[in-house]
Amino acid sequence: MNDKETIGSPEPEPRGGLDRDPEDWVTGDEPMTAAQRSYLDTLAREAGEELPADLTKAEASEHIDRLQKKSGRLSEG
Repeated sequence: MNDKETIGSPEPEPRGGLDRDPEDWVTGDEPMTAAQRSYLDTLAREAGEELPADLTKAEASEHIDRLQKKSGRLSEG
């Protein structure tokens, strides 16, 4: 047995590390980042929506995902 401290997992996650639910993020309850705020502002304006300015990182991410799908930005290439 190895006594060294490790991070990660000896087995890959079934969903992949980047696909975690925002509610499961360690920093998900922190205020959204400036980049999230800027992008969310753009998406919300395009969609004609108003959102609270005090969103958490997790909430902002969920709104970004929703608005990207609504606008079709994910399918643009």
